Amino acid sequence: MTIAPIAAIILAAGKGTRMKSSRHKVLHPVGGRPMVEHVMATLDTLNPARRVVVVGSERDQVEAQIGDRATFVVQEPQHGTGHAVQQAAPALADFAGDAAVLYGDVPLITADTLRRMIDARTHADLVVLGFRAADPAAYGRLKLSADGGLEAIVEFKDASPEERRINLCNSGIMVLSAKLLFDLLAHVKNDNAKGEYYLTDIVGLARARGLKAAVVETDESEVIGVNSRAELAQAEAIFQARARAAAMADGATLIAPETVYFSFDTKLGRDVVVEPNVVFGPGVSVGDNVVIHAFCHLEGASIAEGASVGPFARLRPGAELRKKAKVGNFVEVKKAVLEEGAKVNHLTYIGDARVGAGANVGAGTITCNYDGFFKYKTDIGAGAFIGSNTALVAPVTIGEGAIVGAGSTITKDVEADALVVTRSEQREIKDWAAKFRARSKAKKDGKK
Repeated sequence: MTIAPIAAIILAAGKGTRMKSSRHKVLHPVGGRPMVEHVMATLDTLNPARRVVVVGSERDQVEAQIGDRATFVVQEPQHGTGHAVQQAAPALADFAGDAAVLYGDVPLITADTLRRMIDARTHADLVVLGFRAADPAAYGRLKLSADGGLEAIVEFKDASPEERRINLCNSGIMVLSAKLLFDLLAHVKNDNAKGEYYLTDIVGLARARGLKAAVVETDESEVIGVNSRAELAQAEAIFQARARAAAMADGATLIAPETVYFSFDTKLGRDVVVEPNVVFGPGVSVGDNVVIHAFCHLEGASIAEGASVGPFARLRPGAELRKKAKVGNFVEVKKAVLEEGAKVNHLTYIGDARVGAGANVGAGTITCNYDGFFKYKTDIGAGAFIGSNTALVAPVTIGEGAIVGAGSTITKDVEADALVVTRSEQREIKDWAAKFRARSKAKKDGKK
């Protein structure tokens, strides 16, 4: 046999009642990305000729998420996995290749595993993905023949005590000719404990025709199906373990790996150091030789080589730190650029702003960027110094090299190299504090 074009059939019709959610099950995120999008991304690396998504309950949510990247077919009512796959037959009536049956709630399947299954098709008519379960529980069992081929898949409810002792389990994922798939499904019956049309029955039907069925094995963690919040947490834990291992293998140091949380698209350069309790939301890119100190939260941020973040910092979408910029403790940056060598060290909010190269923003400074209706920009020139406890009321520009005195509220542009101070004149009244304390004490004692 030669390797045929692939059509992917993704099952996403289930109600997901155990999730107890108004959100469709396959849209719950793992690593910051909906589960079905993990499957779509894995398929991207295989470049399938067709993608068909089987929808049912809350179909509008799934269709809105995937859009025109797939053809949608509807399973209604729902009578089992075999019935679900059968709904894809009209969409693939003219397709002369193989079909890969996948699941929108099995997000951790890898492209390498699917390639192994596709390769196995060169010497088998049907390929099923199996795994060895530590606790086989209610999984369907894969019965092998004496020659190591797949003889049958037995659903747990229909399995004998001897068959239930088998620990080679069915993932539900399979690859075979699309034409053969729908031909076999046309002969599947529902005379079983659940009264459903099992996709798994096609293995026995294929064997009865003298066709060869093979098993490709993978690790159990790769084929976890998510049907509840607890299983969603399990999938998240597996994803995070993979992401942490990949980051360290690529040259990043994680001081306490188990406390660092990645998103699906987090990018770390070499010699990055990530201290404990750091969370990377979606859209974060980190250059080489960056230090992310403890207890930081980053999302939608770009951090260039040699920069430093935290501890206890928050970078929100649109934050851009250029080379050797520094964001310190309890600083929040949103939709703002800190140019090379700029420093925002303590207790500061920088939003909708540019902080020029080498500028220094003092503790307690805020850019007042929102008037309740619109956002405005603050522009701080290169080399400027912003004193502590300053309010920069946007839109406002601080010129290059300018100095803003501590405690100022700046509402007008400041020229380059100027000093601006808006504090009122300091007054001192001698002995006032001592007299105040004496009066207050006497008043308090008189009430006793």
